[in-house]
Amino acid sequence: MNFRYKLAQFFYGRYLTYGLDAFTVILTVFCLIISFVNIFAGSILLYLSQTCLLIYMLYRLFSKNISKRQKENKVFADFFANIKASRQLRNRIKSEKNTHVYKKCPHCKVVLRLPRKPGEHTVKCPRCGESFKVKVK
Repeated sequence: MNFRYKLAQFFYGRYLTYGLDAFTVILTVFCLIISFVNIFAGSILLYLSQTCLLIYMLYRLFSKNISKRQKENKVFADFFANIKASRQLRNRIKSEKNTHVYKKCPHCKVVLRLPRKPGEHTVKCPRCGESFKVKVK
C-alpha cells in the first residue's frame, strides 16, 4: 500500500477533516502569541502553557469524537457571541442616551428600550407580559 492511502485511512473520520473551527483557530493564535512572548521572556511557565495548548489543539484536531468537538466549539462560539452582544448593547446605550433609556424587566431580566419621557410610567414587558413601573429622569 502506498503512503497516500495510509494517510487517507488515518485521517478518515477525524475532526480535522471537517476543517478548522473557531476554537482551534483561537487556540493556535494564543499558542503563537505565547510563543512570541516567550522568545523575550524565556519563562518555563510560558513554555509549558504553550506546550499544553499545542497538545490540546492537536488532540482536538485528531480526535474521532466529532460530536464532542462540535459541542466544545459551540460553547466557545456562544461565549463570544454573548460578549459581542453585550458590547453592542453598551455601544447602543451610549449612542442613544439622549433619546432613549434602557431598563431591565424585574421578572425576566430582559433589557427594554424605552423612550426618554420624564416621569413615572407603567411598562408591559413584551417577553413575559408582566407590568412594572419605571421612573425616567
